[in-house]
Amino acid sequence: MPLYAILFILFALYIFYQGTPSFSTILGIALFAVIVILIALEVINGFREEGYKKNVIELGLAIAIVLVAWFVLKFALNTANPVDVVPSCSMLPVLNRGDMVVIQGVTNPSALKAPIINVTAQQYRSFISNLTGEQLQCVAYKQTGNNVVVSQLVPQGFQVGLYKGSSLLGGAQIVPPSGQAGNMVQYSCGIADIKYSNGTTAQEAVTTGITVNGRQVSGDPNNSVVVYQTVPRDYFYQLGDNYIVHRVYAVINASGTYYALTKGDNNPGLDLQYGNYPAELRYVQGKVIADIPYLGYLRLILSSNFNQPAGCNSVVQK
Repeated sequence: MPLYAILFILFALYIFYQGTPSFSTILGIALFAVIVILIALEVINGFREEGYKKNVIELGLAIAIVLVAWFVLKFALNTANPVDVVPSCSMLPVLNRGDMVVIQGVTNPSALKAPIINVTAQQYRSFISNLTGEQLQCVAYKQTGNNVVVSQLVPQGFQVGLYKGSSLLGGAQIVPPSGQAGNMVQYSCGIADIKYSNGTTAQEAVTTGITVNGRQVSGDPNNSVVVYQTVPRDYFYQLGDNYIVHRVYAVINASGTYYALTKGDNNPGLDLQYGNYPAELRYVQGKVIADIPYLGYLRLILSSNFNQPAGCNSVVQK
């Protein structure tokens, strides 16, 4: 019982100190160690009190029940991955890091609540071949002669516009609105207020809408939230994020093949703008139909994902 009390206290402290990397790392490691010790003690005590044979049978039965429940969920929800965990703060305030989400499979794009935009297969192929020209970011900038200073936040005296490049560090190339001519996906930029966890506020350059094939779309907070699998060429995949939990901004129908354009509610731009390819429908694990707060922290801790990622100390104000 004392170990379970320690586990509860450590878990509460871990959540409370998520914004402090040094504390969260120490507490995460301590939690991991306590969980391992508890499991080991439960197994050892079970062997002592009930005997080896009975304990093995009970352990096997428990594993069988979990596996059966998992396969039942897979069948009922029509997805290979019916449960997942939110690993970041990109979906604040709707979903928090550590939330466990229940996922329902999507085999038909009409099951997703999001506008469907038709393009030709040739348009989509041209779009993919010109992806570096399509991945424009909305940023704040100040230009003095040939010198350009770029920021995501909007300091006084800065303008908001489009930036071409994969990094905000050097080599800035500001793209005028006319520079998007011919792009399949075109962006509109604006400013949003953000609020920090300490109560202070700031302004951030954000994408306020897109135009695809002449059709204008703005982000709808009622659109479906999906879990999709990244691929090796995606920037998020290279950061170690195999699965992303984000909201569908729009669905592209390229002559019968469907792709989801996604965006985190708390992110300034679409995933596409930061180096991710649109998720083909076959890589979409499903849409989120429920979430359970905090329960996913266990998986994050057991996978050594102790530290809170960047962006968890601020929320975009709608």
